[in-house]
Amino acid sequence: MSDYRLEMRGIVKEFSSLRALNNASFKLKKGEVHALLGINGAGKSTLIKVLSGVYQREEGDVLIDDKEVEINSPNDAIKAGIATVYQDPQMITSFTGYENIFLGCESEKKGAFARFNKKEMRKKGKELLKEFPLEIDLDKPIFKLSAVEKEIIAVLRALSKRSNILILDEPTSILTEKEKHILFDLVNMLKKKGVSIIYITHHLDEVSEICDTMTIFRNGENVATLPVQKGMINTEYIAELMLGKKLEAIYPPKAVLKSETSILEVKELELESKFENISFTAKKGEILGIFGLVGSGIDELSKVLFGAMLKSNGNILINGNKVNVSSPDKAIYNGIFLVPGDRRHEGQIGDQTISTNLTLSKLEKITNKINLVNTKQEVMESKELVNKLQIATTGIDKKVRLLSGGNQQKVVIGKGLFTDAKVYIFAEPTVGVDVGAKAGIYEIMRELSKDSAVVVISSDCEEVLGMADRIMVVNQGRISLECMAGDTNLNNMLVHAISAS
Repeated sequence: MSDYRLEMRGIVKEFSSLRALNNASFKLKKGEVHALLGINGAGKSTLIKVLSGVYQREEGDVLIDDKEVEINSPNDAIKAGIATVYQDPQMITSFTGYENIFLGCESEKKGAFARFNKKEMRKKGKELLKEFPLEIDLDKPIFKLSAVEKEIIAVLRALSKRSNILILDEPTSILTEKEKHILFDLVNMLKKKGVSIIYITHHLDEVSEICDTMTIFRNGENVATLPVQKGMINTEYIAELMLGKKLEAIYPPKAVLKSETSILEVKELELESKFENISFTAKKGEILGIFGLVGSGIDELSKVLFGAMLKSNGNILINGNKVNVSSPDKAIYNGIFLVPGDRRHEGQIGDQTISTNLTLSKLEKITNKINLVNTKQEVMESKELVNKLQIATTGIDKKVRLLSGGNQQKVVIGKGLFTDAKVYIFAEPTVGVDVGAKAGIYEIMRELSKDSAVVVISSDCEEVLGMADRIMVVNQGRISLECMAGDTNLNNMLVHAISAS
């Protein structure tokens, strides 16, 4: 009989013309904690979604305890003993812990008239705690629990279905340092009871502390599977495996002259539990690149700078003057514009026209004295932006959702141009954009930097190094590296992003 509880062989997953998994393989032993590593877009999430039944593979085999299984839905995965605990697990906050654990399985009886048996659920919850002795009050409603207690509830929910393969997706992303070690104790307890765990993380210090094995993915393939020796991980070697390639020649030339004109100053900015003591300047004529991995705090940083999230502490200055950025409209008023990472949900109205989207950010520019839109002005301004940004479209009345990813992103950038901003913040600027469109967007960013401050915030280290004149790396909410782009390289950036700070 095989030593492996799970084997994935020759897995292929395609999205249109993109091959996200290319003959990928993965093995998991019984009672093993196995780290799954790779930069964003390496194929980790796709592999896990294939295993958990969210995606269906085109080719390949999945074996559990030497038996081939078909996983075509999340329910198939649960029946096969596979459960996934996602970062920031979703729960009904007004329900108790035990009610959330057994959500969807409230009664042994089936049908429309099955009773919601709280007494039975509480009894089962106590039985679970006998098997996995944890200090947690299951009678408390979720909104009264800490982040790590919610994580424990999510794990117990998975274990209640008798899962013996547990996927933990960035489990420490919302936990404090103290809470992390409570979670690690739970992981070690599960391991001793024979549960096999796939542990997805960007933090090598966590891998060193609790994992037995690590697999590195790159470009949809397994490039290495290595044993983990506690405290002896070669960070630079792992970074090299994760990257495995040189910069593509799609980036415009960097700034020639050093600028001394600071437009944006950020002083000791903090958002509780997400990042702290973030200070930097962004200057006219150059691009500042901020790199960090998922969960590092960079997404929240971009939102705080734009007023979409409220800072806990610190100051933001434009041209030396302290400004109030307590909402996006105040940020725009003060000359700050964010091109968000999730353009579909945060940057555009897909069912509205290009012209509506382009002018929405500053309607006063196209309205008359009685606040009615001057249609002629809207058309003129929109056509000018479409031509300037080379947005490929049949007309400005086309709905934005019908454009390609690259052209949708250009529309969001156009919104920023329409505000005449002093500071442009680009968060994950080329996610879901093909290489050709990337080059065009990078040219626009470089052109904007000639007269404005441009800040690129991205979890793609190649993108940051390729675009930026100055670089800042954020690790677990703190700045771990600040330097000129010419004084660092991809490996060094990634090392500072994944090493314990």
